[in-house]
Amino acid sequence: MNNFISSTLALVWQEAPVGRWQTIKVGVLEPDLSKFLVIAALLFVIGVAGVLTRRNIIVIFMSIELILNAANLNFIAFARYLQDTGNLNAVAGQVFTIFIIVVAAAEAAIGLGLVIALYRNKETIFVDKIDLLKW
Repeated sequence: MNNFISSTLALVWQEAPVGRWQTIKVGVLEPDLSKFLVIAALLFVIGVAGVLTRRNIIVIFMSIELILNAANLNFIAFARYLQDTGNLNAVAGQVFTIFIIVVAAAEAAIGLGLVIALYRNKETIFVDKIDLLKW
């Protein structure tokens, strides 16, 4: 059954008649700006939900990385869009993305050091249990 479905899809995909399938094929092979923005928005929402709902500090750091990756995807998508329109400032999005990657790497290194120090001190990685600043 699996073989039948894959061969049928291959035949439909290869023939590419004019109409809905041709539009789908072009949309998949040449994605436009809106598809990248939707994916970035989904990444951002998942990251914010992870930061707000999780108690594990490692998962919170991973959610922050998802938020930063959503911003990177937006910058790269807009840089590509501006490059296609002929704008000369298209490199700015790529430069911002490199800066965000550097900041995210520094955040991960410092965050991991803080997590290790907190685990050695409190023997937990749950945010609710860490109360070092309380009297």
